[in-house]
Order: sequence, then structure tokens, then C-alpha cells
Amino acid sequence: MLRLEFTDADLRQITVAATPDAVLETALSVRRLRTGPGGGSRSSPGLRRLRHVVKGGLAARAGVLLEVVPPDGFLPDFLLQPEARDFASGVELVGQVPATLLAADLSELPPSPRPSRWLRELASGDAAARRTLTADLHAYFGSSLAPIWPMVQAGVAADRSLRAETLLRGGIDALLATINPWWRWRPPVLEIPSPLAYHVPLCGRGLLLVPSYFAPTSLLAWRPDQPTVLVYPLCHNDRTGFADALGPLLGRTRAAVLAALRDPATTTSLAERVGVSLASASQHATVLRNAGLVATTRAGGAVLHALTPLGEALLRGDAAAG
Repeated sequence: MLRLEFTDADLRQITVAATPDAVLETALSVRRLRTGPGGGSRSSPGLRRLRHVVKGGLAARAGVLLEVVPPDGFLPDFLLQPEARDFASGVELVGQVPATLLAADLSELPPSPRPSRWLRELASGDAAARRTLTADLHAYFGSSLAPIWPMVQAGVAADRSLRAETLLRGGIDALLATINPWWRWRPPVLEIPSPLAYHVPLCGRGLLLVPSYFAPTSLLAWRPDQPTVLVYPLCHNDRTGFADALGPLLGRTRAAVLAALRDPATTTSLAERVGVSLASASQHATVLRNAGLVATTRAGGAVLHALTPLGEALLRGDAAAG
């Protein structure tokens, strides 16, 4: 379990990245392709399209990226460039990482019985090895990720809008409580399921939230004298499947409403997602709220609906939900 501890100063300095971290998405897409079709969580449309584009040519397209992006576990911090305005500027920042930080990051990779000469040279800060890395980043992005990049940008933009709406309707507590259905906000601590056990005081430097299209799980990066970075996966849900499974219990439309609230929504947004009238969406949300499956936050004349822990458990089929 990761436990992020907030001070009042941290709560005043929570921001959401304005754009996807293009370098990070590049690295994570390589990782997702390395796991094969069965790896990780349910595939998003973009990942399925990327697999079709790349097919069996990952090694030729990714080059040395396969040496710095392991299939799972630690990902070098120099591949996280959330402040870069676009892919080109992010790659430029990668090329400027101090040699000491390169060496420290690369030393955390899983040990290889025969590390390549290139990897050893990169760890020493060699200029030619850096150029190979940046060149292969550009080559892979251009050949494989660029065709679906608008889809990635749209997904991150939609998520950012959702977080802004949640913050406006429910404040910081609502924002932190609804980022991910498996996380728990127990003020002043945000609990994130993880095989690692770390308690991370944010120490007044704040938190930068980075929505990611290709991240299957959360990633945390601590940076001295800067906000801690928390990367979280966008939710790519197959809502039809939820509706099919819960339809006999709740009724098909109400099950679809419940499934649609895996991402919090206003009544208007909920009606649009499910394809029902505003009055019908409001009625179904009220029934689900009375059953303890949905919570509603009110702000003036507007409301924001979100799943309760019981609603989340019902969707994922936990025995504890009964």
C-alpha cells in the first residue's frame, strides 16, 4: 500500500497536468506491448489499435527503449517529463538529464547478466549513447504512437475536464475520493493499492496528478523541492458488459447508469452517457442513491454523482457487496 500524507499546504497545491506526458506515454506504450495481448488490464481502443500498427515489429521500432523499459516494475524517472509542452521538448529534456541521475535511475533496473555496451555507456553519461536514446524515442513515436496520439490527447483532456468538474462540485475531498475506484481518501492520507509499502509525506510541496492513457497502474515519482508526481490510469471500461451482468438484478437501464458512474458525472453528463432523458437519469440516480450505491454531491442547482464503495464492490462482483 502506498500512503500519501497531505498537509494543508499540499491540499492547496494539487494540480492536474494540462497535457499527456508524451515521453512517459511512449515508454508505457512500449511496456504494454511487451506484455502481449493478455497482459495488464482490459485493453483500450488505442492500445488495440497500437498493437495492430506495431504487430510483430516492436524490437525494430523501439530499439534501445527495450533496454530501459522493463516489462514491469521500476520505470526510470528520466522517462517522466510532465512539464514538457510536447513530445519534442520532452525528448530534449531527456537528453539533458545529468549523468548522476541517469546512473542512479539505470542502477534500479532489473539486473542483467550481460548489460549491453550501450546501456553501460548511457549510465556513464556518454553523449553518443544519449543521442541513440533520443533518436529511438523519436523513431518509435513517429512510426507507432503518432497515428493514435490524437486519441491519447482526447482521453487525457476528457479526464482533466472530469477532474475539474469534480473539484468545482465537491471540492478537494471529492477530487481525491474519485480519482480511482480502488483508492481510498482517508484525510489526510490517500491510500493506493500497491505491492510496495511506502508512507510518503508530501511535505508541503504539493501533488501533480498526471492522467495516463497507457499506465495499467499508478506510478509515483518523488522530486526534491518540487511537487510529487502521481501518475494514474484513465479508466477504459466496457460498460455494456457491466450492464449485461447486472441487468437481471437492477434492470438493464439502471445497471447501465450504475456502470456509467465509474467516472463521476453530473445528471446531464449521465443522461448523455447512457442515452436517456435528463428526468430518467435523475430518477435512476435517486433510486441507486437510496440503495446506497451512489453518492450525490450538491452545489447550488448542480449535482455530481459518484459510486459509493458498495456500488464499486457490486460492479466488480465482490462477495462483500452482499
